[in-house]
Amino acid sequence: MIQISDGEGFLERTFLSPASFRATDVIISWMKDAGLTTWVDQMGNIHGRFEPSNSTDKALLIGSHMDTVIDAGMYDGALGIICAISALKVLRVTGKLQRLTRPVEVIAFSDEEGVRFQTTFLGSAAVAGILPESILQVSDKSGTTVQEALRLNSFEASAAALGQVKYSPESVGSYVEVHLEQGPVLEALRYPLGVVKGIAGQTRLKVIVDGSQGHAGTVPMKLRRDPMVAAAELVVTLEGLCKDPSRFLTYDEECGCFTEESLAGLVCTVGELLTWPSASNVIPGQVNFTVDIRAMDDLVRETIVASFSRIVMQRCDHRLVDCAVEHKHSAAATPCDPELTAQLKRATRSAVSAMAPGGHGHAGAESTATPVLMSGAGHDAMAMARLTRVGMLFVRCRGGVSHSPEEHVAEDDVWAAGLALLRFLDQHAVAEL
Repeated sequence: MIQISDGEGFLERTFLSPASFRATDVIISWMKDAGLTTWVDQMGNIHGRFEPSNSTDKALLIGSHMDTVIDAGMYDGALGIICAISALKVLRVTGKLQRLTRPVEVIAFSDEEGVRFQTTFLGSAAVAGILPESILQVSDKSGTTVQEALRLNSFEASAAALGQVKYSPESVGSYVEVHLEQGPVLEALRYPLGVVKGIAGQTRLKVIVDGSQGHAGTVPMKLRRDPMVAAAELVVTLEGLCKDPSRFLTYDEECGCFTEESLAGLVCTVGELLTWPSASNVIPGQVNFTVDIRAMDDLVRETIVASFSRIVMQRCDHRLVDCAVEHKHSAAATPCDPELTAQLKRATRSAVSAMAPGGHGHAGAESTATPVLMSGAGHDAMAMARLTRVGMLFVRCRGGVSHSPEEHVAEDDVWAAGLALLRFLDQHAVAEL
């Protein structure tokens, strides 16, 4: 998958790009080789399903995303798809596919990262039935809407078509996702795999600061309405707000309802800053920047969003510039299903124990207990939790690095993840002889 890119010399595979369709062809070929029936839905998601004869049980869905960020690593998303297809191929080769007691379906979601249209989970939200019709009118940076992009690639792109993608909750029993951790915890614990107990909630904002565009050499400092300086102050203020919230939360109800534990997972990021006209000798007329706020506690996240929005208006008034805060995305924290988590935990321990010669465990595992983690990153499981119960398995990555070409997962850890998923299927979806 690393060779399938729209970028020259770096990995980039965004929603409905040429590379995404090349990836679709490859994934479909893998699914067919695993004995699955394949199709592509009206949102570009790829499905591979095995339907046992005479089964009335609800389906087990296993998935992850095939899109990437710009200048991405090779494991984010793709690892989960490949592990799922590989596990089912092993079942086919060993004759166990025909012994499945319920439908099992692998889904490669078309868009999770939200790079092109700045809105995440387009693929999984459509499957979960929570994608609003208004999404069709959202535009990318070139002005192309989701609807136009879909139609340009021969999709129907209508509200009715979105409805066709939606799965019925009565038809789905559970969703499981394998994903690299994207953090340093498993490496610090010297353990290859971990199970996820929940996913942090996330809010994405766009802050627009308008000032007075002017000549860099002729407008005195005291007479400037400079949006760049205001934006810079707001970025630093956001950092302080998230590092030490008690310094900024002014209302008693805000200061009194949080614990150290609830604030521990709070992180805030400004990932993009754009200026107009972006010239070295011009005071900018407008500065836009993005804000990403994540927390395990939804009340913490919502309070930080409200507090920062209030601070934006106060600081902009002080600097005589105009500001607006646009809410681009919001997702509540997602707890994973306790039963699925326990099942994945048992499968993980079994797989890790079987990895080393003599069955004494994975050579890189120094703990006897499978780690249970919270995820600070968003995943398709967040959207799928609106459809069914979800479980997640994390895979150790070197240095905790992700969204980077330096992203790396050891080969043995990939094997451990695939084996854990296979053990999970063996234990909960394959009939005994």
